[in-house]
Amino acid sequence: MTESESSIPEFLDSKKVFSGRVFDVTIDTVREGDKTYTREVVHHSGSAVILPVFEDGTVALVKQYRHPAVKYLLELPAGTLNDRERPEDGAARELEEETGYRLQEVRKVFEAFTSPGAVTEKLHFFVAEYDPSMRIGDGGGLVDEGEDIEVLELPIDQALAMIADGRIVDAKTIMLLQYAALHVFR
Repeated sequence: MTESESSIPEFLDSKKVFSGRVFDVTIDTVREGDKTYTREVVHHSGSAVILPVFEDGTVALVKQYRHPAVKYLLELPAGTLNDRERPEDGAARELEEETGYRLQEVRKVFEAFTSPGAVTEKLHFFVAEYDPSMRIGDGGGLVDEGEDIEVLELPIDQALAMIADGRIVDAKTIMLLQYAALHVFR
């Protein structure tokens, strides 16, 4: 254990100031040595992100309106994990809900925090092999209320070009597509 890991600040108090459908917010009081300070923390159960890879080397993205961005974004299928849901199960559920596809084989490739200075959300990233016999629809699955999702299948090179020219701006999508370019499509 390193010195910084052994001297984790002391947690003193937490006050919930907001409770929502997707996340809660607390104000936490922490002591680090002789300093006491507060931090606003957004508590989120985590999310799963999945890159569907088809036999011909294409990938699937979804296009949906994201109100905080005030625009339609191209993203990989992803979503919040349900209470105590295993990330693998959440990835499979989200893929089916958003695209109408089922997984043949899924592989977890890495994890990352979205914004560790303020948010507890951890993203779990997956790559899924797709078998055409597992398709349950023409794309577009069992979307949640308020979702209007369009499924796009395109070559990985085109998806990477869309990052370069600014058509893909979603961080989780950029991360996993870049990972796939280095480790899946070599």
